This record gives sequence, structure tokens and C-alpha cells, in this order.
Amino acid sequence: MLTDYTDLHRMDLNDLTYKIRGAIFKVHSSLGPGLLESVYEAALTYELMQANLPVLTQVGVPVNYNDVKLELGFRMDILVDDKVIVEVKSVEVLHDVHKKQLLTYLKLTGKKIGILVNFNVATLVDKESIIRIIN
Repeated sequence: MLTDYTDLHRMDLNDLTYKIRGAIFKVHSSLGPGLLESVYEAALTYELMQANLPVLTQVGVPVNYNDVKLELGFRMDILVDDKVIVEVKSVEVLHDVHKKQLLTYLKLTGKKIGILVNFNVATLVDKESIIRIIN
């Protein structure tokens, strides 16, 4: 168990994503499908904080175009330890556009890894409703 933030900095990305996935499964197990994305985001944020992970929500994603910073209102759902972006969905089916959105956020922010999760499913399935995306 992590005792303080210093221990967290020694955690590699695999350990970090493992903890995030554990929190995702816990939220899905508790709430099930059919709720709004905002409910899942709040519950997941709570679980991540309970796991002593530094979490920011609704973080702005700036777009730089020709050396001009465009403030367009893009927001990533959850940023964990300034390393992993988590995008929360509650949709019928994940589409390529959802994956592309997260990949674009990774590129714009310079982050290496993201997790896309669709909570609106009966069972979370790797590479279908919970997808790890690498930049």
C-alpha cells in the first residue's frame, strides 16, 4: 500500500494503470450500467482519491495552432498523477471517434497513456469497453 506521494512517484505506468483499472471495475461493480457519465466520473474520482492517487478532473486541453494557443473548451475527464488520462463514457457502443478523441488529447498534452472506459455495459471487457491507448 502506498504511504505517501513520494512512493507514488516511484510507481511505473503499469502499476498506475493497474490501480486505475481496479477503481474502474469497483465503480462498475457498484453502480452498474445506465447512469450519466458525470456520475461515473464522480464515483471514479472518489475511488482514485481513496487509493491515494493525485487526481484532477475536467482539465483543459489547449490547442496550439501556428504558435497561437487556442482556448476551445476541450476538457479531459480525469488526469491521474499528471500521467494518465481517463476518458469516461456511458454510451451504447464505443466508436473509433472516442478512441481518436483520447489519442488527440494524449498528443496535445504530451501524455503517454490513456484509458477509455464505457460504463454503459453489462460487463467490462478488455479492448471493448475498457481500452488502453498509448501515444
